[in-house]
Amino acid sequence: MVNKWIMVTNHTDAFMHMRPLFHSVSQSDPLQFWANHGLDYRGVANFLDFDADDLSKLSGVKKASVRLDEKIPKKLSERLAQIANICSLVADYFNADSAKTALWFRTPNPMLGYITPRDMIRLGRYERLLRFVQEAQNENMPHGKTSGARTQ
Repeated sequence: MVNKWIMVTNHTDAFMHMRPLFHSVSQSDPLQFWANHGLDYRGVANFLDFDADDLSKLSGVKKASVRLDEKIPKKLSERLAQIANICSLVADYFNADSAKTALWFRTPNPMLGYITPRDMIRLGRYERLLRFVQEAQNENMPHGKTSGARTQ
C-alpha cells in the first residue's frame, strides 16, 4: 500500500512540473480571433493597432507583400498566430475583458523595461514577451489548477 501512495504522489509531482509545458497555448479564444474557422488576421492586427509597416517589421515580409486575406504570406500568418496566442493568454488573465487586455498591451510595463507589450511585439521581441506572460501565468496559478483565468 505504501508503494501505491508513493507512485501516486510522484505522478502528481511530475504532472505539476509539466504544467508549464501546456501553458504556451491559450486554452480558450477569449478575443474571438479564431471564431470563424480560421485566424482573423485583420482582427489581430486591429486589436494591437498594427499597420502595414508594423506587420512588415514583425514578420520580415516586404511591406508590398503584406496582405491579410487568404493569400497572406506564410511568415506573416505564422507570426500573427503566435501574436494571437499571446493576446489570448493575457485575455485569459483578465477574464476575457478585451478592454483591459488592450490597455495592458498599450501600457508601459516596468517588468519589461518600461516598454509597452505592443511595442515588444512590434519590434520583434514577441518570444521574450511570451516567456514573460508564461512566467507570470505560472506565478499566478493556484496550486493544482492547470489552465484558465486567474482566480480571485
